[in-house]
Amino acid sequence: MAYVTFCVGFDLDMTLVDSRSGIAEVMTRLAAETGAAIDVDAVVNRLGPPLELELANWFPADRVPAMAQRYRELYADAGVRGAHPMPGALATLDAVHALGGRAVVVTAKSEPHGRAIVERLGFRIDAVAGGRFGSAKGAALRENDAEIYVGDHLGDIDAARAADAVAVSVATGMYDVTALRMGGADTVLDDLTGFPEWLAENRREVA
Repeated sequence: MAYVTFCVGFDLDMTLVDSRSGIAEVMTRLAAETGAAIDVDAVVNRLGPPLELELANWFPADRVPAMAQRYRELYADAGVRGAHPMPGALATLDAVHALGGRAVVVTAKSEPHGRAIVERLGFRIDAVAGGRFGSAKGAALRENDAEIYVGDHLGDIDAARAADAVAVSVATGMYDVTALRMGGADTVLDDLTGFPEWLAENRREVA
């Protein structure tokens, strides 16, 4: 028995990876270095948008580029070390490949950091595209012929729409099941532990 070749795209933060502790450490260090009154809890509870948008809450506009550079310098160590697989992440990637599919990551996180996290955690990922948010992820999804995009943010639903892909949302980030459904997701799961079963039921089996 064979299966149609297909591709599933995944967001990274709070979809495949719980990055909160690493981001909290980096933001805490950045606050200590600069004296900025960064509310770290607020930061880690709204992950998803590009870094520069978050930093604009804590620094004047003319300082944001330098602060983003410093953040990324710190993240290369502390942030990558602080990333851990979300429940069901490894089983989800295994399920995609077991059905003959490809798994790609399309994330707002910088591409080098995304690749470093994927490598450190031993994720079986076929491609990584970084520095993209919302509908801007659509081009990378199209380039990889992704039929499905899985994410935790409303922006990830926009990404799926931009790529004419099925929008699968997981309620593991800042949005709950109701918000994701109202945001237009085709399917909403509590977390990735339910994805292998969903995928098996929704892939077309061929002889």
